Amino acid sequence: MSKLYISEYARVTQASGPGNAVVQAPEEPPVATQVVDFTSGATQSAAFNAKTRFVRLHTDAICSVRFAASPTATVNDARLAAGQTELRGIPADGSAAKVSAIANT
Repeated sequence: MSKLYISEYARVTQASGPGNAVVQAPEEPPVATQVVDFTSGATQSAAFNAKTRFVRLHTDAICSVRFAASPTATVNDARLAAGQTELRGIPADGSAAKVSAIANT
């Protein structure tokens, strides 16, 4: 089965460490999580939480993704490699309220 794991976040946190190193990372816990199974073709996520401003995507199979209010991904959309993790911003107006994934090569 081919799955896209989605973690939704509202804020970024910043921490400093030794040598003045600064790290920005999603503030845990996520606002919401969901899993999209795209084994049988292009599949949409549920609508993101109204507080979501960015998402962490992790895929266990090669896929393409599209963000929109009602997206249908095609193999011509942004490609993710198997095992890849990405952070993507979501407009505050909710215009990219879902993500769709489809298997790719």
